[in-house]
Amino acid sequence: MNTKIKCVYCKGKGIDPFNLLSDISKCQVCNGLSSVEIDAPFRICVFCSGTATNPLGARVPCIVCKGKGNNTITSELLCAKCIGTGRAKDGLPCTTCKGTAYK
Repeated sequence: MNTKIKCVYCKGKGIDPFNLLSDISKCQVCNGLSSVEIDAPFRICVFCSGTATNPLGARVPCIVCKGKGNNTITSELLCAKCIGTGRAKDGLPCTTCKGTAYK
């Protein structure tokens, strides 16, 4: 079931939060619509801590949640490899759970 939520990346403004191209550029996550759809049930993205931005320092959307700030959860089983952190030892997304913390 799809649920519509406010775009976390642009904070619901519909414009690029970093003004990379111009101060009127559309948000690359919601395409200017101020909201995004996500399948329920979902939880805050553990990789970006729900900020929707890439925690590795780039001014781009999170590579795990694709800028939504949330991930669809298909399992309640915590990932044994990353122990629920969503990260591998090198700081990149866990290869087992793909950064969602659940397997």
